[in-house]
Amino acid sequence: MGLVEALNLPQGCIGAGFVRNLLWDHFHRRVRDCRQEDIDVLFYDQSTTDPAYDAEIEVKLRAMAPDLNWSVKNQARMHLRNHDAPYNSVEDAMRFWPETATAIAAMRSRSDVVILAPYGLSDLEGLILRPTSTLPHKIAAFRERVQAKNWRTRWPKVQVVGV
Repeated sequence: MGLVEALNLPQGCIGAGFVRNLLWDHFHRRVRDCRQEDIDVLFYDQSTTDPAYDAEIEVKLRAMAPDLNWSVKNQARMHLRNHDAPYNSVEDAMRFWPETATAIAAMRSRSDVVILAPYGLSDLEGLILRPTSTLPHKIAAFRERVQAKNWRTRWPKVQVVGV
């Protein structure tokens, strides 16, 4: 998180699959090299919503840590891709992600770590994949992700519920 913190991104945090995967690997007593994972960097800045800015931040992060796979997304523009109303923060954007266990992020606040988890931690800790919405297009996205990501193979204790 120190590298992300050094960039002073508004609401800058690491989250999504990176955090979920680390925890689920831990719960399955697996050690996995984080260099094999995308490191999802999230921030919220309405004044700079051009995707090229996200790419610039990725270049900076790769210069600081070239062996890591950075993925940077400004949540102030992601509502367009997801066909939602505009989001007003990183945590608000996470409410619209496909599954509850992925809607998690961590950020530094001085010497503390702040966890953002709009759906709480129970599904993440309980190894449960649950959709965040019952809207048909959100359920379809959830189902596509469950199939494409092959999570049940990587983490056999995971239960898919709510569909």
